[in-house]
Amino acid sequence: MPRSNPGYRGQGGSWLLTVLWLPGIALLVFVLLPLLRMTLAQTPAGLAAVAAMADVRSAIGLSLYTALVTTVIAAILGIPTAYLLSRPVFPGKQILEAVVDLPLAVPHTVAGIALLFVFGREGIVGFFAGKYLGLSFWGTAAGIVTGMLFVSLPYMVNSARAGFEAIDPRLAKAARTLGATPAMVFTRVLWPLALRNVFTGMVLTYARSISEFGAVVLLAYYPMTAPVKIYELYLESGLQQASAAAVLLLAVALFSFILLRYLIGKKRWS
Repeated sequence: MPRSNPGYRGQGGSWLLTVLWLPGIALLVFVLLPLLRMTLAQTPAGLAAVAAMADVRSAIGLSLYTALVTTVIAAILGIPTAYLLSRPVFPGKQILEAVVDLPLAVPHTVAGIALLFVFGREGIVGFFAGKYLGLSFWGTAAGIVTGMLFVSLPYMVNSARAGFEAIDPRLAKAARTLGATPAMVFTRVLWPLALRNVFTGMVLTYARSISEFGAVVLLAYYPMTAPVKIYELYLESGLQQASAAAVLLLAVALFSFILLRYLIGKKRWS
């Protein structure tokens, strides 16, 4: 019977696990401590007062709605792109990869300014959309979705791409030898196997969209999303009301994440 690896069991394993746990604990403290401190600083009366404000409730609802719309659009645009990027090398692949990842490196205020040149009232798309389609991106939900989509699309593409790349290419080849068409290979072999990563990308996109501030505040200040409203409360009323609104947003967002993951898990394994 093979002997267990002493590097992971016994005294050596205990020492290694202790060393590995230290950065993990530091990470948990770094992330949770500010959020817990902000939450514990609230009083039931303060939370109730902010929750009673119609503009706060409207801002949170708008954030959830536009983030959901953004996620759907990101999936429509991102999944085909992810599948294309998971294929072997093709002309222009590195350029496409760089463009997909570019929003991750661009400051979000810069992204908002750049979007204004295209989707603003005098922008290339914004002008013609307003003149011929009656669609405005400035100060509308369409502008909010545009700002959210710009900064969150890489999460959808990269997560779905990782799912497609993790699939053994021999599975697709075997399906092809059995007479399956390329469309059948994708829908019956590749898509089910990559679905978990696709859903993960959708959740990440949804989460990133809810939290977006910089691009949204420049392209569509009104109607206010929750992050913009929290910033306005901080400027007008100080830290207490702004932090209470932030706690409400965190609670609603956390509940929506749990619900979304539950629905995704139910759909995935049903």
